[in-house]
Amino acid sequence: MRTSAVVTGALSLLLLVLVVAGWPPLLSFDRAVDEALHRHALAHPGLTRVNRVLSDWVWDPWTLRALAVAVVLALARYGHRRLALWVAGTVLAAAGVQQAVKALVGRERPVWRDPVDSASFAAFPSGHAMTATVVCGLLLWVFALVGREPWRGWGTVAGIAVVSVLGVGWTRIHLGVHWPSDVLAGWLTGWCCVAVAIVTYRRSLVIRPLPGPERDHGGAGT
Repeated sequence: MRTSAVVTGALSLLLLVLVVAGWPPLLSFDRAVDEALHRHALAHPGLTRVNRVLSDWVWDPWTLRALAVAVVLALARYGHRRLALWVAGTVLAAAGVQQAVKALVGRERPVWRDPVDSASFAAFPSGHAMTATVVCGLLLWVFALVGREPWRGWGTVAGIAVVSVLGVGWTRIHLGVHWPSDVLAGWLTGWCCVAVAIVTYRRSLVIRPLPGPERDHGGAGT
């Protein structure tokens, strides 16, 4: 997991540098993909409406954060207080990183004469993609720690998480409110946050093991 954190962090930083430097091949790729998908969105209004519902309601960052809050409260209720704090702290820290990078880069969103959706704030990284990656990644980690084995529903939960992460990225590009590199940056930075959270949580249990459920879960997560 440490390797995953380092690799995704390095790729996120590289992508940020390329965007800030205005690397022509990346900008050309972003523009070509967005223009093709925008034409597709205009030609298929039914699909575009579905994407708006998914993007603005089902996979909206605040919807996903509300889900994370529910999980945090459930963990605290059943005695997994340290894990609850780690999940809450990671979601908050990821939101802070997201806003800081947006302010640092200040990338403009795609502009269309005939937009099918709208969005505010800077484009890079995609907040939808990053939040979905963080929340879904943390939820899968929590299920792996506290879930009962064998659990038949694991495949379903993992499938929903993957579809949500990939799906929200697709909707943001298809709706013309993000460049593809914004979404990729959201995925990479989001997973880096999850990987760092897992590594630091395991280390905290090694340094200061707690009795009861938390100690057992530390063993399961190594």
